[in-house]
Amino acid sequence: MEFAAFFAEYGLIVLLGLLLVFMFWSSRRRMQKQKAEQEVKARQTVPGAEVLLQGGLYGTIVAYDPENLDQPAIVEIAPGVDIKVHSQAILRVVDPAEGVVSEDELIESEADEAEYVADVADGDITSIDDDRKSASGESTDTDPGAKPQA
Repeated sequence: MEFAAFFAEYGLIVLLGLLLVFMFWSSRRRMQKQKAEQEVKARQTVPGAEVLLQGGLYGTIVAYDPENLDQPAIVEIAPGVDIKVHSQAILRVVDPAEGVVSEDELIESEADEAEYVADVADGDITSIDDDRKSASGESTDTDPGAKPQA
């Protein structure tokens, strides 16, 4: 009978407390999910990607600055027809651009190219065979007495 008396006096307060905890938990979970979706959208929003705008127009991104969201994005909706839209007007990425090189990949490839050019200039790489050997990690010794590595 004690349980019934406790529930009669404090049941509504306990129920409201549980409801409040559930609301905070579900709100936080929803915010985390939205943040993850925004990060995925930001990674896919690169020039060359096909997007759906909030007005229902489909287009291809020509220019977009993910660092400055106040800067308008330029979207090509038809060949030769570019429009400026607010970056938040991009509803979703329909077809992520494949083969588009990110800035980090570009910097890495430029560093690899500079290293290759330096190796050629130093004489470390003198032929295509030397180039293949250096790429596979083999020795480029040209000493006739050296044994080939197997």
